[in-house]
Amino acid sequence: MVPSANAEANTLVAVHQVFNGDIAGRVLLIFPETKSLELVRAVTSSTLDLEDIIDLEQEALAETGNIILNSWVATIANLLKKNLKMSLPVVIRRDQSHIFESASPQESLILFLHIKFDISRQQIRGYVALMMDVPSVAELRSLIADYVVSLAGRGD
Repeated sequence: MVPSANAEANTLVAVHQVFNGDIAGRVLLIFPETKSLELVRAVTSSTLDLEDIIDLEQEALAETGNIILNSWVATIANLLKKNLKMSLPVVIRRDQSHIFESASPQESLILFLHIKFDISRQQIRGYVALMMDVPSVAELRSLIADYVVSLAGRGD
């Protein structure tokens, strides 16, 4: 069966990583599949031809996602003074109704952040999705509350 143009427009690419430590969950960098080659072109070299970009796409997406997601999770961990470990990145392609199939039933809470990549005069919009179970969300809320109290106590 040949997918319709509308189905292709709804296909998403996500870089998926698992994190664990004091809190645990999964984090995904998500953007439309139609933008994946633009992102690869922007982060590699605009002088590459389309065939070379297609050959590099999977690796470049995984590495770009790894950098962005590790930076994001590391910043949160550093602010909260906690250690988190990240898995290796995995690139997945699914339609929008199935993008979260890798989540376990316990990971019922998802936090979405809208992001915009501004790379080499390209604007590529996407999302970061943080998926956690209820105990991890409760621990995260507690850690954030402690962080806010520590900021208030410093008088900054």
